[in-house]
Amino acid sequence: MADRNDHVTNGEEHPEDHLDRALRPNNLNELIGQDQIKENLRILIEAAKLRSEALDHVLFYGPPGLGKTTLAHILATEMGVDIKVTSGPAIERAGDLAAILTNLHAGDILFIDEIHRLGKVVEEVLYPAMEDFSLDIVIGKGPAARSIRLKLPHFTVVGATTRLALVTSPLRARFGATYRLDYYDQDALIDIVQRGARLLKVDYSEDGVVKIANRSRGTPRVALRMLRRVRDYAQVRAEGKITGDVSEAALDLLNIDGQGLDDLDRRVLLCVIEKYNGGPVGLNTIAASVSEEPDTIMDVVEPYLMQLGYLERTSQGRQATRIAYQHLGIAFRDEKTDQQESLF
Repeated sequence: MADRNDHVTNGEEHPEDHLDRALRPNNLNELIGQDQIKENLRILIEAAKLRSEALDHVLFYGPPGLGKTTLAHILATEMGVDIKVTSGPAIERAGDLAAILTNLHAGDILFIDEIHRLGKVVEEVLYPAMEDFSLDIVIGKGPAARSIRLKLPHFTVVGATTRLALVTSPLRARFGATYRLDYYDQDALIDIVQRGARLLKVDYSEDGVVKIANRSRGTPRVALRMLRRVRDYAQVRAEGKITGDVSEAALDLLNIDGQGLDDLDRRVLLCVIEKYNGGPVGLNTIAASVSEEPDTIMDVVEPYLMQLGYLERTSQGRQATRIAYQHLGIAFRDEKTDQQESLF
């Protein structure tokens, strides 16, 4: 059997990527948080096993870093099948997808990250593959061209996206199960950081873990990344133990504040407040002002700022809220209130 972490795309792996995989849970019992999704997946897996069938196609969506890739690997482990990993941008031509599909075995999982970025021509090939488990291939050109339909083994597509609205309706309709991953609560994040610290064999205190969890933006990927950086700081400057003071000093050094906002988050808020009087202001204008891609602002920065209530989306654009001013220590000025007060 092939490696369960088999990737379709090639390239050298960064050591941090290997460490990320080592910290990932391997099965549903090890997975912390997302309890409702876990229960639904348990039923889905058990039903498929009882019928000796491949899993139905599954789509995960939600902000980055919440475990969509991890869940895809867990599904493969729980089903005892192989997983092939690729992404929407990596599949440039219909032939690329055809090559992947013809190498799948019965029950295998094809995980497509950023599935909303699949090209239209590639999607057209994927539709019959998902629905009828067949692949239409055109041989020859011009009047002599003919179409051949190849039968594929029953396999499972697991898609992941941060932008569900950009997944076309025909593609969404072919997924039998769709789950939204939401931000993790504080208790789940503490458990995740503690588990990561044990796997990394790092000495820690409870308050040290809590400080990391508090600033992790409700996101396991961020929590584990912070844990690694705090571990580095502890080994160099604090005799290796992660305490509350050590966590706070390390995260302050990384410019991550008590609410988990990093430099980019604060630059976005300051841009809206200082350059555009608190908004409303358009996404592309904000992105140009802070020298970042609009997709980065929309997918990475905005969801957490909106969850905290620091940013609002309006029909005119993005607008900073009163509590965003308070967090940054800036006096809040409501122009409407000023105008009303000036009338009396």
